Order: sequence, then structure tokens, then C-alpha cells
Amino acid sequence: MLHDRRWAGDLISAIRCAVVLLGLLLLIDWSADTLSLGRCALWSALAVLLFLLLCPDRIRAGEGWLTSRRLLRTRRIRTDRLVSVRSPDGIARRLVLRDALGERVELDLQVLLDNPDLWYRLHEDARRSLALGTLLCGPAALERISERVERETAATVFRVSDLR
Repeated sequence: MLHDRRWAGDLISAIRCAVVLLGLLLLIDWSADTLSLGRCALWSALAVLLFLLLCPDRIRAGEGWLTSRRLLRTRRIRTDRLVSVRSPDGIARRLVLRDALGERVELDLQVLLDNPDLWYRLHEDARRSLALGTLLCGPAALERISERVERETAATVFRVSDLR
């Protein structure tokens, strides 16, 4: 089973950001002598909201499946039965996968760029879906993403090897 190797670090960063925000808000309120129980609860709620916004999805994959797990929900798709692969344009670089069972997973493209083994597993299963004829929408998007992952992986290898 493969998983996002950077998930734990991203989770710790989300926790740190929320704790720092809470600490700063409480410190400012305390220094202004306006700290009360109600304001403390408000700042705590704001810090929890920030954590929920920053908390990363936990991505795991195996042969024929991929899961995306958030705090309150888990989504699982069959990657060997994909019907659609889309990469919508916009600020957030996301990849939207839909399988023949109607399930849908949306994941950050950076996860695949940071974890080439996850990308390889997804790409192999997507090619299997294409060969079976279930992948009807998205082979071009899949190839664009493949080229990008390979380009960034090669650049990382060159950078680490001091060949660049």
C-alpha cells in the first residue's frame, strides 16, 4: 500500500499554524486587557476553523484503488475502473477522478508530484481502464499530468545529483 509521504509534515504544519494564531490572538487580547472567557472561546473556534481549512487529505493507494481521507469523510474509488480524469483550470491545481461505480475523488496535484510512486500506481490503473474501454473522458489530461510528473521528477533527480 502506498501513501503520501508528506502528509504527516503537512498535518504538523496545519497544527502549528492554528496554535500560533490562537497564541497570537490570546496574547494581543491579554495585552489589551480585554481577554474574557467568551473571547477566548471565539479565538479557539477561529483557530479550529483554520486547522480544518489547512488539514491535508490523507491519500493512500493500492492496486486498483485510491482513498482520500479527511477528518470526517473517506472517499474510495476504483482506479482500475475510471471513467473520467479531469484537471480543472484554476488557482488550485486539483485532479478529479470518477469511477464506473459513481464514486468521485478530488486530490491535490502536488501530492502526485511529491510522490511519484503514487502517480505510477494511479497511471498504471488508468491505463488499464483505458485498455478496458471504461476511461472515456480524460486521456489527454492524464498525459499532460504524466509529462509534468516525469519532468519534475527528472528535475529533482538532477538537482539532488548536482547535475544541473
